[in-house]
Amino acid sequence: MKFSRTLILSVFIVASCGLAYELIMAALASYLLGDSIFQYSFIIGLYLFSMGIGAHITRYISDQDTLTRFIEIELLVGLLGGISALFLFVAFGFAAAPFRTLLYALVFIIGTIVGMEIPLVMRVLNHQDIDFKEIVSRVLTFDYLGALAVSLLFPLVLAPKLGMARSALLFGLLNAAVAWLTARVFRQHLPNFKSLNFRAYFVLMMLLLAFVYANRLVFAAEQKYFGDPVVYESHSPYQRLVVTQWKDDIRLYINGNLQFSSRDEKRYHEALVIPAMQMAAQHQRVLILGGGDGLAAREVLKFPQVQSVTLIDLDPEMTQTFQTAPKLTALNQNALNHPKMRIINDDAAQWLEKNQEKFDVMIVDLPDPSNFALGKLYSVPMYRLTARHLAEGGKIVIQSTSPYFAPNAYWSVVATLEAAGLHTAPYHAYVPSFGEWGFVLASAKNDFRLPEKVDVPSHFLNATTLRQMFDFPPDMARRNVEPNYLNNQKLVAYFEQDWAEVIR
Repeated sequence: MKFSRTLILSVFIVASCGLAYELIMAALASYLLGDSIFQYSFIIGLYLFSMGIGAHITRYISDQDTLTRFIEIELLVGLLGGISALFLFVAFGFAAAPFRTLLYALVFIIGTIVGMEIPLVMRVLNHQDIDFKEIVSRVLTFDYLGALAVSLLFPLVLAPKLGMARSALLFGLLNAAVAWLTARVFRQHLPNFKSLNFRAYFVLMMLLLAFVYANRLVFAAEQKYFGDPVVYESHSPYQRLVVTQWKDDIRLYINGNLQFSSRDEKRYHEALVIPAMQMAAQHQRVLILGGGDGLAAREVLKFPQVQSVTLIDLDPEMTQTFQTAPKLTALNQNALNHPKMRIINDDAAQWLEKNQEKFDVMIVDLPDPSNFALGKLYSVPMYRLTARHLAEGGKIVIQSTSPYFAPNAYWSVVATLEAAGLHTAPYHAYVPSFGEWGFVLASAKNDFRLPEKVDVPSHFLNATTLRQMFDFPPDMARRNVEPNYLNNQKLVAYFEQDWAEVIR
């Protein structure tokens, strides 16, 4: 009975570890490659397929070798799964070209080995004089319980606290511990116990050493592929934040994508904020959706008539970082700690649904619609919801990707706002780090009047440059594209197609 309890406990652990490796590699793929919907779908499908292959392979393992092979497989999956995230970080930094091949090969190999675990456990238990119905019931129950446990722990605790590399190593240690414990319990049934015991200690020591030095290795890899020295990095349940600095150039990357460079971010943020603030009938109450770096808030707070600024950003790690890190608070002029600021960490759409406040100016500074989760924030229902919070004479402004590099996506945002019943005034500005970048002003009435002067201090905008932003040359002219509804997410398709053309 002690043997069966040990094996049943091992089922709970190996199920947790197996799902953890799947989640970690899918999350890493979305961090480093983008396109999270495709990466999660493909990696989960490939992982499950390879598990089926692993389960099939177990038919060729003889009954007398079942226990030994189970222990060896636990050590192998512990070693490979444990170092998987660390290996992928290093591979991306030092060998970016074959990264996809390495990623998918690793998913296939680990999935195949993981697929061998449960069939072998069931065969070992079948030799313990336990009724087969009882074996199936217990094994599958603890298998599913282990999967549930890690599906909750990974996003809520492990990823934000340990990071990807150390989370994978922790589960690798658990796999190796299962192998060691199983060997100890069944030592009398293992003629090669000493060899297995030595290998278990060796793998445990390797994984412990890697766990200790994991953050240093990840940091070195990030220095390689970001180019500039990394001065800050963190994981949150939502994204990976990396801040680099080279001389006076501070850059923010989210999931590997550049968000701003301090050398030219004023062009972007002045273009985003000042036209809406100047054209609104009032600008006493301002709402910012996204903008957790505080740079849009900095521009808003230049206007002395502003009485309150509400900033809604999903990620508390983002807003806290830009409230506390000295280099970053200097960049946003401590805007997030200003007494007029109210910071709420919540989903933008959910907050708008449960809140009844109205605002004179609404600034939508969300990431580009690169996946369906973000695409919903650029949809007709979202813009109708946003418009319900607009005060009389108020203005909405939306950052809307590049009208030059992603023209179909840009004009789809315009079409979506118009389908939501709003009048629009599209415009663009040149930001050296990104090229031509697009914005859209929206209002309940067609009352866009360009100001004759800029009323606040600015580095880029004046009356002339402001007027020029609303003029589109022929190569950025409006296109006949569809609006973005939740049931089709045309904008995400446009965005992917447009940027794929740029990459080619």
